[in-house]
Amino acid sequence: MSESALIQDLAMMMAIAGLVSVLFAKLKWPKVIGYILAGILMSRHTWGGSFLVDENSVQTIGQLGIVFLMFTLGLGFSTSDMKKIKDVTLPTAVFDTIVMTYLGYTVGTKFLHWGPVESLFLGAAICDSSTTLLAKVIDEMKWSSRKFSKYVVGTSVCEDVICIGIVALITGFAGGNASFSAVSKSLGGLFVFFLSTIFFGLVLVPRLLESVGRRQDDEALLLTLLGCCFFVTWIAFKLNFSLALGAFLVGILGASSDVRRRLYALADPLRSMFAAVFFVSIGLLVNPAACWDNIALILSLSLLVVLGKGLNCFIGGMISGQTLKTSVQMGFSLAQIGEFAYMVALLYLSTTKDSHSQMYQIVVGVSLLTTILNPIMIRISDPIGDFVERKCPSSIAKWLANYRGLIEKFHGSSGSEAAAKIKKALVELVVIAVIELAVVIIASMLNRYDWSGFSEFFENHDKVFLCLGANVIMIVMFAPVFRIARTLGEALGDMLVDRGASKWQQAVHNVVNHIVAILTIGGLFVWMVMLNVPIQPAETWAKLAVYSVLAVAAVVGWRFFAKAGHRAFVRFSEATKVGESEEKDVKHILFSVPENTVHKLTLGELSPAIGSNVVSLNIRAKTGANVVSVIRSGVVTRNIGAEWEFMIGDTLVVMCDQHQFAALKDLLGHTAV
Repeated sequence: MSESALIQDLAMMMAIAGLVSVLFAKLKWPKVIGYILAGILMSRHTWGGSFLVDENSVQTIGQLGIVFLMFTLGLGFSTSDMKKIKDVTLPTAVFDTIVMTYLGYTVGTKFLHWGPVESLFLGAAICDSSTTLLAKVIDEMKWSSRKFSKYVVGTSVCEDVICIGIVALITGFAGGNASFSAVSKSLGGLFVFFLSTIFFGLVLVPRLLESVGRRQDDEALLLTLLGCCFFVTWIAFKLNFSLALGAFLVGILGASSDVRRRLYALADPLRSMFAAVFFVSIGLLVNPAACWDNIALILSLSLLVVLGKGLNCFIGGMISGQTLKTSVQMGFSLAQIGEFAYMVALLYLSTTKDSHSQMYQIVVGVSLLTTILNPIMIRISDPIGDFVERKCPSSIAKWLANYRGLIEKFHGSSGSEAAAKIKKALVELVVIAVIELAVVIIASMLNRYDWSGFSEFFENHDKVFLCLGANVIMIVMFAPVFRIARTLGEALGDMLVDRGASKWQQAVHNVVNHIVAILTIGGLFVWMVMLNVPIQPAETWAKLAVYSVLAVAAVVGWRFFAKAGHRAFVRFSEATKVGESEEKDVKHILFSVPENTVHKLTLGELSPAIGSNVVSLNIRAKTGANVVSVIRSGVVTRNIGAEWEFMIGDTLVVMCDQHQFAALKDLLGHTAV
């Protein structure tokens, strides 16, 4: 790959991608189709010779498109929004993903006579609907406020998450070792990597981003998160997981900070550029003649996707208690595959080096066909849903209404307080156990690294230092176990024995409480001792030195370790609830306010308000509008003082009528939108 060839190819691809984006924007067609068609027209498969100097170099750059696509998808992942609709989206996504993966595997092995790895990739390619396509089509149709919209987008996001795990597994599966032990090891490694990345990331990354974000330096903010993204992606690559997994996880970490909207706006241009290169690179691998030779199979699989995914998601909507119309619209909307299918097909080629496989051409053909059909299917889902509801027999409609009432009642009941405490305590214990396992795995990996270039002394005693460092982290994670054990013991005591006035009941409750606490603390301590076996140094003196230092540190600094562990769990909890806290702030602002009196206005870079304060602008006297709060970098500040200085990107939440709002826009400049 020469430097001049790379620059020439990138220049050609970006110029054509720019023309395609303008053309397809005017035609109101999905741009992704245009990028793929552009790649097909530039390919050597179409004309016998390529318009590009080195197509392989473009494939390497196209891998960055996968990273940025999944990174921005993670940035758009809202835990608070997903919690509200999880009872509909999660079961629907799991059911649809399992069924479609099974169907793809069955078609590949039984009808096409492919191998198990190729068939698994086919199943993964046809099981996930395109989140980007759905969101764009629904937005262009102005249907974002309709009930089914949040369910289809949420289900697609859940499918993305599930499919990333599936791809991570089958990518390792493609190495050739398909034994039960290999699959179990891959599953365990994936679980440890996922949970440890999420935990440590939520503890460290949001706080880091918020600290950098307060400096109002967009370049530093974006580079900080991109540094985290490529670091975690490299770790995933080293562990034989897909690049998409690491990028998506870091996107979720960024979405858990208060500056997530700012980050998404900063990363969006990069995503647009590299996504265009990625989809053009997809088109470069398409052989029109091979697609035509497989046209019958492409049409058959497209029919399988439309009918299979449509029926699965319809059933998922009905089981989760949705109306007939909403379920029909869910089925019609999710009956397609998109950019994830291209990514899976490309990963198959790069992982297996199987250039003779038909799978890539077939998957791209199916994805193109279902992508073109999807806007039509979403539009006709509305009248078809109305027709199905009108023609539904009254007896069935009554039974469905009773079933929906039962489902709503079930979801509305929160269960006992003791059961909730037990569930939370068990989850925390599992997290601690997995994090400690992840620390030991990292220490073992670092122990195999050659440190002689860094320090000969460290190389000769690396196991001592790594064992000491790993145990310090494990002690920090072990400190909260005492609190969790007490909570678990009390909750189990409350559940098993009603704490009453009688001495017998109190005695039984105390016995249960203490036994559970002792078993919990003892069990986690034994787990920590077991984890030390593979990382402890071999020399007796080294073992004595390490564990003596740890014993002194644990006794002297126990209060510090306990506080550090507590802070870690507090930050983890706060990061998972960042969307909920912002929503509460908005609800507080809008509570009992008359309709059409609350407006939002964002200050552009040319607004005359930039650098001015409330006193100098005299907003209330000049316009009659009242500034209720200001949202800056995702943080809501209420009751701003007279000396508050406005900055670029500030969003003003104001109370006023339409005439006052028009006067406010004039005061703050036409660039405020």
